[in-house]
Amino acid sequence: MDFVGVWSHLATHYLIGLSLTTLAVFSALLFFKPLLWARLFWWKIPVDTDLTVYFGRCLGAFALVTDTIFLHAALTGVGIFTMLLFFTLFCLLMVVVHIWGAIARIQPITETLETGMWAGLVVLNLLFMPVT
Repeated sequence: MDFVGVWSHLATHYLIGLSLTTLAVFSALLFFKPLLWARLFWWKIPVDTDLTVYFGRCLGAFALVTDTIFLHAALTGVGIFTMLLFFTLFCLLMVVVHIWGAIARIQPITETLETGMWAGLVVLNLLFMPVT
């Protein structure tokens, strides 16, 4: 895998861009307005939404903390490899989650199309991952 780490000298810039982008288009919206996020991705909203809002906010809280740690790693240079490894593993599992949902036909097409984004992030993470 000769491509791993090819762009590692730009890892801090990647983490800054990644954290600011996910903060703006995912984390904050999911934390503050989980049902709006769901509607934007074409999910059908059930009548009883309390559990949906709860899980959405939990995931949003986790994403906000992750964004914060990404920024910290990028700005201090501490933990860049660990954060990129963490995010790569997360993205791999998100590919599995989205393929599973597509096969089971339990998600809107937007989520199935999102599979490519998660796979692309795996590749980007590997390109920026510092290697020794």
